[in-house]
Amino acid sequence: MIARDRALLLQDISGLTRQRHEKEADTIFHLEPNLKNSPGGLRDYHVACWVTLITQDDPRNTDGMPESLWPPKVRDEMNRAFDFLAAARCFLHFRQGRDDNRLSYELQAEAALRGIGAAPGRSVDPADWMREYFRHARVIYGLSTQLLDEALPVAPSLRSRLNNWISRDSQSDFTVTGGRLRLRWPTALRDPARLMGLFEFIAREGVKLSREAEDQIGEALPALALLPAAAEGARDAAAAFIYPRLWEHFREILIAPYAADALRAMHSSGLLVRLFPEFAAIDARVIRDFYHQYTVDAHSFRAIENIHRLPLAQQPWERSFADLFTELEQPELLFLALLFHDVGKGMLCEDHITGSLQAIERVFPRLDLREEDRDTVRFLIRDHLMMSANLRRRDIFDPLTIRAFAENVGTPERLKLLCLFTYADIRAVNPEALTPWKAESLWQLYVSTANYMSRSLDEERIHAQAADLQFVERVLPLLLNRRNSAAEMRLDLGIFLEGLPRRYALAHSPEEVATHFQMARELPANPVQLQLEKRESMYVLTLLATDRPLLFAGITGTLAAWGMNIWKAEAFANAASIVVDTFHFTDPHSTLALNPTERTRLQNNITDVLAGVVPLGTLMRGKANIEFPRPPKVSVPTEINFDDDSSSHSTLMEIATNDRPGLLYRLSSTIAQAGCNIEVALIDTEGERAFDAFYLTLGGAKLGSSKQEELRQALLSEP
Repeated sequence: MIARDRALLLQDISGLTRQRHEKEADTIFHLEPNLKNSPGGLRDYHVACWVTLITQDDPRNTDGMPESLWPPKVRDEMNRAFDFLAAARCFLHFRQGRDDNRLSYELQAEAALRGIGAAPGRSVDPADWMREYFRHARVIYGLSTQLLDEALPVAPSLRSRLNNWISRDSQSDFTVTGGRLRLRWPTALRDPARLMGLFEFIAREGVKLSREAEDQIGEALPALALLPAAAEGARDAAAAFIYPRLWEHFREILIAPYAADALRAMHSSGLLVRLFPEFAAIDARVIRDFYHQYTVDAHSFRAIENIHRLPLAQQPWERSFADLFTELEQPELLFLALLFHDVGKGMLCEDHITGSLQAIERVFPRLDLREEDRDTVRFLIRDHLMMSANLRRRDIFDPLTIRAFAENVGTPERLKLLCLFTYADIRAVNPEALTPWKAESLWQLYVSTANYMSRSLDEERIHAQAADLQFVERVLPLLLNRRNSAAEMRLDLGIFLEGLPRRYALAHSPEEVATHFQMARELPANPVQLQLEKRESMYVLTLLATDRPLLFAGITGTLAAWGMNIWKAEAFANAASIVVDTFHFTDPHSTLALNPTERTRLQNNITDVLAGVVPLGTLMRGKANIEFPRPPKVSVPTEINFDDDSSSHSTLMEIATNDRPGLLYRLSSTIAQAGCNIEVALIDTEGERAFDAFYLTLGGAKLGSSKQEELRQALLSEP
């Protein structure tokens, strides 16, 4: 049967494996992996065994186990990986009392406490235990995918590219078989230029190393020249490889389209750590915060991959970043900074940025970089969280925010680098971290800062009256009809815009402003105007009403009572005290999607709560998940900070705490009860952590120090 149907069997195994990997997000780096089905799990171990049996020269030879056909080094690594996974799976089944293969966050800690598979009976740090798991999963995934690649025919496009390459260089040191690169002359690895050239080819063409080539590279590394001293923080390498032309070759790898694949291959073979021992500190390093899905090294590779994939961007919000990438003068500096920006997370230091800066300073002597280029890399590593912090905790439409941010960045080129760095870094945290609205906010911050740097955005141009007059002319054509003349409509629109901050005009398109204006005209007949629409994975609720106490809290409380998860909120008010509030939220239980009529009932509930027809307490009664939220998986200490310098009109209050149902309602209620008005609310969530920023006023002015302390104590007393 095998002799007759070998090709079909291999195609079926490959197809089933690919489908299973896709169901598990096609990565071994899961926060809560499935020991059986995830890439690198037990089923991949079985795939390696079956493919080994099917592809052996004599399929009738059934003596012994398939493992006996693997090279000794591979066999030893696979045996250790299997023993670990088998022990962990036994633990899960006995612990859960059923066939349950999901390694949940809580069970990881319990397995580590017992040293399952690693140090039986001895407690292990959960992060170190998961690090061991990922290393074993990486071994199994690597062998199973390589055996499948070698057993299946090479794609015609890859064969054509390889033939073109070999025709240019008849003395090529390698060839490709089954989609995997193999060495013709392993002795060529002693020449650093030819060794680096191999990875340049991988970076250009996207091929993978064969297991044999990977082992040959690993065996050749000890013969390479070494630095005399070990690099601090590098646990798995003693010294670095000296090569005068290192930057010349490494730069070519970084800027090639498949740079991330080449870096992964360099890491797997041991070359990356040989070049940069500092990188060993984050090999399979786990961050247990329920937000970072990938290990630290995998996160760095994905960040680089995110940039290189921009030319293929399909989403409209990605294309602006793709265009920005083409404008970079030295993209290699961006990639170098991305590679080392989190190395400090594996070092014993005050914070990871300090550690990463220490590491890059040790790397610089091995690279032929000009001092000004080194300064750029230092800047990107040192301030790589600055743009995210402004998005999360600052009003990016406030001129003072833009001015302070621009002064910190310094130059337009650095602004471009930092913008793309932030895009890649956020997107590499987990698949949902960079939402479309967060990407749009990032782009808005970039544009506003770029305009400020070019002097097209200054105090005169953002003066409220001048901005209103300009904006009226952009919105007016969308409103003209037979019932009103242009003069009448211009006057009414100007009245509506009067008193709204300049950030309102920047945050909303003319079409959205026209909709808000039409809703405002209906307020005399209906004092609460609502619009609810679905935008991709989020719902957007727009509300217009006359300002009143507890308005913001009433909306957030109603959404919380319905089980909605608020991700972003904005609040604006004009001179006539008409409030324009916008809430972006998700529906975790698909209540609105499964029951279309519930949209109307939700809007009616909001209207009734704001009108006082239905007390909010009645709506929330029985919501046990709000009154008694589940204990958090990650404990986040509550921090509250006030800042009077970040805004010209408001006091900025920042709060970081554990996210939980109804949190925004509790915060906004306490703020309202203290007599404060919310001018802008910036809501952000990272896993179990909430980072919320409120721009507050009291009687139209900033909060005094005594009021700030009163509000702080009131918030801290909230459960």
